[in-house]
Amino acid sequence: MTVVVGLSLAVAGYTGRYLARYGKIFSQNWAKASTIISEGLSSKYYKGGFDAKMNRREAALILGVSPTASRTRLRDAYKRLIILNHPDRGGSPYIAAKINEAKEIFERGIK
Repeated sequence: MTVVVGLSLAVAGYTGRYLARYGKIFSQNWAKASTIISEGLSSKYYKGGFDAKMNRREAALILGVSPTASRTRLRDAYKRLIILNHPDRGGSPYIAAKINEAKEIFERGIK
């Protein structure tokens, strides 16, 4: 029992010494890293919402292709997204509906 108490005090002492020496540097680096991470993660995502009526530009943003993409590229993008977002696999029904609507917008334009 005394050995456990002694080891606990030793660990607490070394931890306090470490924090006293490197705590300021650690907090500065942590602040830098957290801003870099938060900026990097949020820059990948589209910050706007959906338009009232979907157009070709919005359909391209949803599918992740250019508005002038080929039929095979559209089909591949659609398959990839619908597999990831299908409601039967835990995806959102709303997002799946938007993906289907985007595919229909492109199919109407290609025919």
